[in-house]
Amino acid sequence: MVTPDLAHRYFESRRDAILADWFELLRIPSIGTDPGRLRECSRCAAWLRKYVRALGFEAEVCLTRGQPVLVAERPGRPGAPTVLAYGHYDVQPADPAEGWQSPPFEPALRAGRVYARGAQDNKGQLFAFLQGLAALIAAGVPLPSLRLVYDGEEESGSTGLLGALKELAPRLRADVLMVGDSYVHLSGRPAIVVGMRGITMMTVTLRGPSGDLHSGAHGGVAPNPAAGLARLLASLHDERGRIAVAGFLDRVVPPTPEERALAEAEPFDAAAYERATGVRPVGGEAGVPAAIRAGFQPTIEVNGLRSGYGGPGTKTVLPAVAMAKLSARLCAGQAPVESRDQIVAHLRAHCPPGLALEISETADGAPALRLPVNTPIARLAADVLRQVDPRGPVFQWIGASIPVIGALRDVSGASPLLVGFGREEDAIHAPNESFGLDQFQQGMVYTALMLAELGA
Repeated sequence: MVTPDLAHRYFESRRDAILADWFELLRIPSIGTDPGRLRECSRCAAWLRKYVRALGFEAEVCLTRGQPVLVAERPGRPGAPTVLAYGHYDVQPADPAEGWQSPPFEPALRAGRVYARGAQDNKGQLFAFLQGLAALIAAGVPLPSLRLVYDGEEESGSTGLLGALKELAPRLRADVLMVGDSYVHLSGRPAIVVGMRGITMMTVTLRGPSGDLHSGAHGGVAPNPAAGLARLLASLHDERGRIAVAGFLDRVVPPTPEERALAEAEPFDAAAYERATGVRPVGGEAGVPAAIRAGFQPTIEVNGLRSGYGGPGTKTVLPAVAMAKLSARLCAGQAPVESRDQIVAHLRAHCPPGLALEISETADGAPALRLPVNTPIARLAADVLRQVDPRGPVFQWIGASIPVIGALRDVSGASPLLVGFGREEDAIHAPNESFGLDQFQQGMVYTALMLAELGA
């Protein structure tokens, strides 16, 4: 019988080699959202191809209209289910560079945590899966048939993989779709994710005068794009934080009583949230519990703002241009294109006079994913996670998005199983991203126990 000790012993006996390989993977700046990083993304996919071939996989790097995708297959015990494991090797940009305590693509181990861009999201969790698998292979444990699909553009909508799914479909057929790209509960208990929000994104630009103007000579006469953009963005929500875009909330499917009860089964610890993030959990619609806001309500968020002068001291100008990056997280019932069009219509209707509105860089991800909670694979995962943590798992509906999961489910025919070991302290899209060695080993243990059960 496979126990958690198998994975722990494997890690401790090969600790230096595992860290050396993990660090080598983290050094590759595979920023998939940047078309100029094709070479680095190709190098990362090739690195993974070589690595999984050493674990007995037949593997191929497949070119797409975006970044390359790695597809691999390893036969297992006849009659056992086929497992498709999804992960992504692309990482977020390292901006702002000045916020990092150590170079983002030079991994550093400090106080039991690995710091680097991608340390957790998703190279750390992906590599923990491979090490849990390697522990089983080394012990001669029977395994299910395994298929891997490693994405190069998850952080920017999985354009390449989505475009290649029809061609890749025969190589992705499976019974279970394992995804390790999520978080434990804020309490520290493991979580089985049964809901994720969809996403749509855009860049909003307001243009005013033909060039920057002196704020003394022109203030009060010329329209100010920066001030206009502030008013325009504020109009997206009412005074209670509820989205004010016409029609945007009309199709949202609320949680069922069972879903609501499960989502709120573990009390939300506002103080723990503040310790982890540095802010109180007061965003979104006032008066709605945090678990419902995060899992069952959509959002429209400002991801970035740029306008005018931002250097030291002062510069008294009316800026000619103001720009914002927006993303909307969508819930069950909402369609990404329709939701994006509703936001654009609102922005056009509320554009301040004298300013020209431009919408660009639109990107529509997949719709929200909502899964049943009482499936055989979820019950098996719950039993396994009780060995990882005696408290057992919680069911979690999270606000993040993995755009390709719904499409992978449809193409593969597999039941999705989303279990990850991230924590808020990992700072995955911020400077000083990190992943604890304890979290890494939790991912190994879970992988080893699940694959052993499925192989048996």
